[in-house]
Amino acid sequence: MNTQKQIDDLTYKIIGAAIEVHKIMGRGLLESVYHQCLKEELNIRGINYVSEMKIPLIYKEKELISDFRCDLLVENLIIVELKAITEIHPIVEAQILNYMKLTKSPKGILINFNCSNIFKDGQKTFVNEYYKNLPNNT
Repeated sequence: MNTQKQIDDLTYKIIGAAIEVHKIMGRGLLESVYHQCLKEELNIRGINYVSEMKIPLIYKEKELISDFRCDLLVENLIIVELKAITEIHPIVEAQILNYMKLTKSPKGILINFNCSNIFKDGQKTFVNEYYKNLPNNT
């Protein structure tokens, strides 16, 4: 069983990988460029992920048609949404919370590469009831 500490440690590694990409590539590129670079950085660091994963929409045990896709699902635990925009709108936050709920992922990370410092102002993490119900193990 996963713990909050394990998920927090993985979060730290993902953000570290994003910082490395941002350090090398800088700001001002398209989201797709950062997506490819972050996938390569996760590969280098031995972190497993699924890219552009279709998110199932299940209703009454039936899968319905949806076009939901998350940028990355890391270690089958953390949804990572990538952006390269000037301002994060509430709809973007709602999107990641939606993906977290549908996939039952305990944590999500929104990373915006159009910033001066990923750690300081380019990322935001989200947790939900799945995270809160995990053991802490600090």
